[in-house]
Amino acid sequence: MKLQTKISIKKQTENLIDYQSKILLLGSCFSENIGNQLAYFKFNCKVNPFGILFHPKAIENFITTTIAQKKITKEELIFNNERWHYLNAHSSLSGTNKEVITSNLNTKLEHTYADLKTTSHIIITLGTAWVYRHLQTNEVVANCHKIPQKNFTKELLSIETIYNSLQHVINAIKTINKEVHVIFTVSPIRHVKDGFIENTRSKAHLISAIHKLTETNKKKVSYFPSYEIVMDELRDYRFYKEDMLHPNKTAINYIWEKFVATWFTASSEKIMQTIDGIQKGISHKPFNANSEQHQQFLKSLKKKITQVQQEIPTINFNMEQL
Repeated sequence: MKLQTKISIKKQTENLIDYQSKILLLGSCFSENIGNQLAYFKFNCKVNPFGILFHPKAIENFITTTIAQKKITKEELIFNNERWHYLNAHSSLSGTNKEVITSNLNTKLEHTYADLKTTSHIIITLGTAWVYRHLQTNEVVANCHKIPQKNFTKELLSIETIYNSLQHVINAIKTINKEVHVIFTVSPIRHVKDGFIENTRSKAHLISAIHKLTETNKKKVSYFPSYEIVMDELRDYRFYKEDMLHPNKTAINYIWEKFVATWFTASSEKIMQTIDGIQKGISHKPFNANSEQHQQFLKSLKKKITQVQQEIPTINFNMEQL
C-alpha cells in the first residue's frame, strides 16, 4: 500500500558540496534552518550577513551593493520606535547609535565581498514575491521595521521582474567569481498574512521565475525542491509548528536529509557521521564528571576530535564544554 507521494530528485554529479566548499546562504528564515545544520556539521558557511531577506529584490540589492563596494551612510537610516533602521537590512541590525549601525553594515558588506570571491556555493531561499515600496524613496525595501503602513505601497512582483532580478544577481556574482554554483529553493513557510490565495500566487511566481532562470543558466544554477517536499511528501500538520505555518524540526531534518543525499559527496557524509557523534558527545552531561568511566569517555572523544582535525584542520569544536 502506497501512503505517500515522493518527489523525484536526481543526485547531482557535478559541483557537489564537501568539506573544502565555502557556502553562503541568503534569504528567508528557512536559509537559517539549513545554515544551522551546516554549522552543526562544521561546514564552512556564512548565513544572511544582512539578516533574513524575504524576497528577490532584497537579495538583489544586497548582492549588487556588496559587489559595487558601496558604503552605507548615516543619512540612509530611518528613525522609528526609538531606534535607527536601514530599510535594506533586517531589524536585527537596527539600533540606537547611527555610527555603530553604519559601521556594522559596512563591515558586513566588506566581509561578504571578500567571501563572494572564493565562495563555491550560494544557497538562496526565496520566501515571498510580495514586496513593500517606500513612498518617500520609491524603492522596494527589504524590511519595513514596523514603520506605519501609510509610508508604503504593497506590490506582487511579476514572474518577469523576479527572473530579471535573479539574473542580475547571477550576473553580478559572475563579475568576481565565475566558478560559483547557485542553488535556489523556495521556502515552505506560508506567508498567510498576505492571505492564503495571495501566498499561493506568490510561491507560483517565485517557482516559475526560478525555473526560467535554471533553463538559461543550466551549468551554474540549480533548483532544490524544499517547497515541494513539504507540500507533496509531508502533507500533514504534524510536520508543522504550533502556528501551522512553519515546518517543525522533524520536517527540517527530513528536508536536510534529502538535501544531503542530493548535493553532498559520499566522503563528506561519512565525516558528518563522525562529527555528529562528536557533537552529541560534547553536549553529553555526565552524572559524575570525575568518574573513571567519564574520563575514559572524554579521552576517546578527544581522540576522535584530533583525528577529524588532522583530516580537516579548519574544523573547530567548543572544547570548553568538556
